[in-house]
Amino acid sequence: MQHSELGDSGVEVSEVGFGAWVVGTDWWGDRSADDAIEMVQYAVDQGITYFDTGDVYGHGDSEELLGRALADVRDEVTIATKVGYDFYNNPQAGHGELPKEMDPEYLRDAVEKSLERLDVDSIDVLQLHNADVDEITPDVLELLDELEEEGTIDATGLALGPSIGWLAEGDLAIEEEFDSVQLVWNMLEQEVGNHFLETIERTGSSTSLIPRVPHSSGILNEQVTPDTELGEGDHRGFRPEEWYETGWEKLEKLRFLERAEPRSAATSSERGSRERDGERTMGQASIAWLLSHESVATVTPTFRTKGDIDEWTAASDVPKLSDEEMTRVAELYETNFGIDRDDGMDALRSSVDGDDIESAGLDKLAAD
Repeated sequence: MQHSELGDSGVEVSEVGFGAWVVGTDWWGDRSADDAIEMVQYAVDQGITYFDTGDVYGHGDSEELLGRALADVRDEVTIATKVGYDFYNNPQAGHGELPKEMDPEYLRDAVEKSLERLDVDSIDVLQLHNADVDEITPDVLELLDELEEEGTIDATGLALGPSIGWLAEGDLAIEEEFDSVQLVWNMLEQEVGNHFLETIERTGSSTSLIPRVPHSSGILNEQVTPDTELGEGDHRGFRPEEWYETGWEKLEKLRFLERAEPRSAATSSERGSRERDGERTMGQASIAWLLSHESVATVTPTFRTKGDIDEWTAASDVPKLSDEEMTRVAELYETNFGIDRDDGMDALRSSVDGDDIESAGLDKLAAD
């Protein structure tokens, strides 16, 4: 496992991180507390040192479970959490978005509660959770500075969308030199990631990018195929059918990135041998593609099983994509993989009436 620094914070993260939204919630499959703790500890054994959670996940349950699972290795890992959703005063309605609260007094209180649930003295990375651009006020920025000066947190971050605006928010965080910006980014969804790379280059910011959903909700790691029936409540089921139908066609155009047999054709030990020989699966290639971008510090896939952890942690060590492969992926994306059909997701959400999307020159509409 390779490691990187978040911004210039001095906080180190493993290149493959653990998205703890699967711990303490049932949106990605239900599991007992013991199973969740075992999964987190197994990830540590496989070299993962970066764990990303949020206070709203399971309304505190994810933080509590993560704190228990990592208690014996606290000094060896980096823990990130998020604040900004007021679940204390609002019931959860399915997968709907809860009311946000970005008042500095509320945020400070939320941080104190997160410290208690995680059972830690300080939080390595504190992220504002889906804050709109007008919610990141001077008072909020001042609070983040105060928390760093006090030693309550070591690094600051912003976790973005997808159900809110992205561009204006991420640009502001980069310009303010937040240590990290977390976003949905993968080979099938490149607009916003590419834009932030340009913003980082233009501003000279040290901000690191943290992509999540690297497998595009199961397409690029083939956990969702034409034969898959998603269960009720499965978070991946919120994608439109057209997204998956075009996605499976796009996947076939990316097969040149594979250098190994499909996961089902080999045991973990056999995969490890192939990986040492420089081969990679499509699931690994999806992560390696992201890690080939200099500004990417860590990638947080959604681990559902120990098999996922075995395969995807190795993505840090398989060969990064060559310049030729990177160019070919970019060309495929620019031409929509040669598919002349709507994927059902031809809009980006914006908190500023689409002005950020238009000014960025993106070939997308602002969602209603």
